[in-house]
Amino acid sequence: MNKKSFLNKLIYLLGSKLRNPTLNIAYNSLKSTEFASESELKDLQNKKLEELAAFCYQYSDYYKSIFDTINVNPTKKPFGIEQLQKLPILEKSTLISKNKELHTLNKFDFKKVFYCETSGSTGQALTFYRNEEWDSFNRASIERGLSWYGVFPWDKNGYFWGFNFSKAKVLKTKLLDFLVNRFRLFSYSSKELDLFLNKCKKAQYVEGYSSMIYEVAKLANEKKISITNLKLVKGTSEKIYPYFHKETLKAFGCKIVSEYGSAESGIIAFECPAGNMHLNEETCYVECIDGQAVVTNLVARSFPTLRYALGDYIELSDGKCVCGRQHRILKEVTGRIGKNLIGISNKKFPSLTLYYVFKNLAVNFNIELAYRCEQRAIGKLDVFLECSPNPAVQKLLINEFQKYFSGDMEFQFNYVDSIQVKGKKMKDFESYLD
Repeated sequence: MNKKSFLNKLIYLLGSKLRNPTLNIAYNSLKSTEFASESELKDLQNKKLEELAAFCYQYSDYYKSIFDTINVNPTKKPFGIEQLQKLPILEKSTLISKNKELHTLNKFDFKKVFYCETSGSTGQALTFYRNEEWDSFNRASIERGLSWYGVFPWDKNGYFWGFNFSKAKVLKTKLLDFLVNRFRLFSYSSKELDLFLNKCKKAQYVEGYSSMIYEVAKLANEKKISITNLKLVKGTSEKIYPYFHKETLKAFGCKIVSEYGSAESGIIAFECPAGNMHLNEETCYVECIDGQAVVTNLVARSFPTLRYALGDYIELSDGKCVCGRQHRILKEVTGRIGKNLIGISNKKFPSLTLYYVFKNLAVNFNIELAYRCEQRAIGKLDVFLECSPNPAVQKLLINEFQKYFSGDMEFQFNYVDSIQVKGKKMKDFESYLD
């Protein structure tokens, strides 16, 4: 290790020790169970769930009321998965409306908490406090994922995030980035892009919004710039579409690896080098109910969330991964639970219909399209495609649409250079109907 690398590591470790005193404990704990057996992971989950339920009953007014309603006292009787499934599913609207009752700050004295604010994909503003141990497990979960690729958090890294910051925030962010050996893309201007890509040639990994990684990869390929030294390209906060990988493999020599989670639930899954997303079972318990993700955060104490409906459609797998990790596999995050599409007859169609239309096109005809859809009028759907007009492909696409909509929807096809809407998270469907 050279002097610069040693200094970067030292700065990171000192900063982490000040901000997260229990980070190293959390990381070592996660690494010790990385190859635990399926039964060992289940036992660990049950133990953590029992401790969490007892804590919630004692310190959260909201959960005290819920447990009393279903006549369960987790401080007196064992509490496991069977008892957990008796609890009502928690919606984001409840996190907002019962925010004070859910928090345990007024009854339990945490040594340190962090203020968090998120609107997520739903647009609903949520604020809460994350206790230090919970925050440490969240950061340690990310560090464990990085370790699977031979990457350390103090390694030089690029960040695809924050291109719409104000000037004041840019200065503050650049200072923080310097301390953690990070550089960041603030805009898509040619000058900024060339500078960022040049720095990538000395980085170990890059991460950020998946759609931004895809957009930059396309621009790099147009400039015929190839980065061959990266160990990891990590996508967060957005769905990773299959067509993203073609561009990133060409530009960065890596596909986008998925890190799946939320501010409220922490890191839920991380993709291993074998290509499977493993659930972070030491910190959360995941249920798939009617195709929807329902998550219990096992390490949160200041703002506990038991059986929280995350707002995503998912698919779990019972298969085993060749990497040897026994953590359950999150096969796919199929899409966000959002507004319905409304047909000419006012019939409602789930937005997930679009996922199956384009998946069928990819599976049956080997045609992968970058797409985004909008509905601004009943019975009419605007389809934006990131490609040149192709009558044959459009005909195939219309046939797939008709299988699901049966003539109850009209389609307007728009061929664009980029489906990304500047300053917004990537969504495959947006409804503007009241």
